[in-house]
Amino acid sequence: MKNNRRDFIRKSAAYAATASLAGMSACSGNAEKTASDTGANIKKKDVQWPVTFGPDKPKMCLWATSDKAYMRKLKQIGVNHVISGGPGLPWTEKSLREYQEMYNSEGLSLINLMIGGFDKAIYGREGRDEEIQKVQDSLVAAGAVGLPVVEYNFYAHRFVDGYYDTSARGGAGTLSMDYDRAKNLPTDPSEGKPLTSEQLWENLTYFLKAVIPVAEKAGVRMALHPNDPPVPESHGHAQIVATFSDWKRIISIVDSPSNGMTYDCGVSVEIGEDPLEVLHYLGSRDRINHIHYRNVITTTPSLKYEEVFFDEGTVNMFAVMREIFSMGYKFGIFPEHPRALDYDREYPGGVGKNPGDAGYTGWTYNAAYCKAMMQAVESV
Repeated sequence: MKNNRRDFIRKSAAYAATASLAGMSACSGNAEKTASDTGANIKKKDVQWPVTFGPDKPKMCLWATSDKAYMRKLKQIGVNHVISGGPGLPWTEKSLREYQEMYNSEGLSLINLMIGGFDKAIYGREGRDEEIQKVQDSLVAAGAVGLPVVEYNFYAHRFVDGYYDTSARGGAGTLSMDYDRAKNLPTDPSEGKPLTSEQLWENLTYFLKAVIPVAEKAGVRMALHPNDPPVPESHGHAQIVATFSDWKRIISIVDSPSNGMTYDCGVSVEIGEDPLEVLHYLGSRDRINHIHYRNVITTTPSLKYEEVFFDEGTVNMFAVMREIFSMGYKFGIFPEHPRALDYDREYPGGVGKNPGDAGYTGWTYNAAYCKAMMQAVESV
């Protein structure tokens, strides 16, 4: 871990203390009064309530499907922007406008679509150029309809075998990962010979050099989601996009804001890094094109951790949000991975990113927490 846990806790405490001092100053009723007597030297900020966010500010978003009733529920909890999986490749202007109009009809704006369907490019198989052409055509269509961000993964077999259910306060459900529970599993015969890290880097480089210039010309930013879980190997395949060093290498392959990452403060802690350091590194280079906002407790970096409620993990969620605003980021913030709550168990039917995800109340908690942090940052 680049900064040990003690250093991280010390930094987080400093951020929290600064925020508290600013809050005390704001409650004093004197716009010029400062907290200089405590060393913070923070002035009260005049804020007009309710706090709203203009086009150049971050935009909280949740996952949505074509269910109009659920879109209405999202709108009711203050969600104005959504993300979703895209149509089949290649995307066309027509298919994308249909997506946009579907959400617009309920007062929602589509800010990010996940693209997939290019496994031959990932595995370096025959036919990858045809797949890449479909991705290129999709990016051109995305630019034509004004879709700002296209997100994607680059896994050779995602390692989900080590996940298991755990419990939190009041019996709420959490999700934990332990690599030792399922490591050394055999390769799926349909995937062929396991890929080495060198082969995956070659395939990713080939892909990026083909698609990023097209995305940049189209005015679209691509966001590569870091491997989650960030284990070293899955079913014999090496895993890249799994360390901070990997992320640094990725954004250097093609020097363009269109060649960016999905910043995930949870994954940053899962791999043992300081999420603020990761955020600053990528953000200062304008390489953050989407954000996942969540919290975890890590026992062994990259190998063992628990995904927890936002207010219970080791990520300083306020400090992360403040840095997001400070860097001038203006794309989506997805408060993901809601916890399983009894109400949702009693009244199933909520729509998550995947079947079986937590229900509407779990998502409501995440959205409310995220919006409160955004308003706090703008107020302090």
